[in-house]
Amino acid sequence: MEAAIMIVIVMVAIGLIFGLVLAIANKKLSVESNPLIAEVEEILPKGQCGACGFAGCAAYAEAVVLNPDVAPNLCVPGKQEVAEKVSAITGKVAEKVEPRIAHICCSGSPDKAKAAFNYTGVKDCAAASMLSGGPKECKYGCLGFGNCINACKFGALSLGENGLPVVDVKKCTGCAACEKACPKKVIHMLPLKAHVQVDCNSCDKGAIARKKCAAACIGCGLCAKNCAYEAIHIVNNLAVVDPGICAEKCTETTCTAKCPTKAIKIKAVASEK
Repeated sequence: MEAAIMIVIVMVAIGLIFGLVLAIANKKLSVESNPLIAEVEEILPKGQCGACGFAGCAAYAEAVVLNPDVAPNLCVPGKQEVAEKVSAITGKVAEKVEPRIAHICCSGSPDKAKAAFNYTGVKDCAAASMLSGGPKECKYGCLGFGNCINACKFGALSLGENGLPVVDVKKCTGCAACEKACPKKVIHMLPLKAHVQVDCNSCDKGAIARKKCAAACIGCGLCAKNCAYEAIHIVNNLAVVDPGICAEKCTETTCTAKCPTKAIKIKAVASEK
């Protein structure tokens, strides 16, 4: 009996000693948190989208407060409003944030784009694209299985009746999570002020592209010829618009009127926040 009591006493004593050691170590090794980190994190949108280049809002908040080289305007979803608040807290100068929205560079709905085969596999764009580039004859087009929709933390994307993603321009923050999730590179970020958009991603030559999809850009160059500011060029058989020139100089979208397939359109707009 006495032996059992002694064992209990020894164990209690050892526990107390270890507890005291841990308490002292915790006090000695603890790092005082900078209160500014919590202030910055509080004003971030909490989308955890990673557009800032860090693994979430908390990581960016810590970096922008502690690292003098991290800019206060890296929160793309927060736009200029959040950049100015972060700037005020950290004392850093925030460059102007250019608002942008996601653009689906494809109009190849099932009624326009030909199918190469009947796909019955996993409804996932990445998985489908591994099978001969996907079920569409056009290997540059949207597959419509919604990886981009699942990647959007702000509910700005939905699947339209035509089987292609639709961007809600009022909800889109321009974080580019959808762009990163698309295995076909169909989604691009466009400046909010850009006037036109090319709804095609195909680099096939004109006749081949048109054969595969009735909505394809055929690289004819009529849009470029009708642009008075040389904002449009044909690159790899596809019309490419310089959004900077388009936004700053263009007042009339004459390029859209001459497109034989209507692959270039006036861009949907959203009010700047």
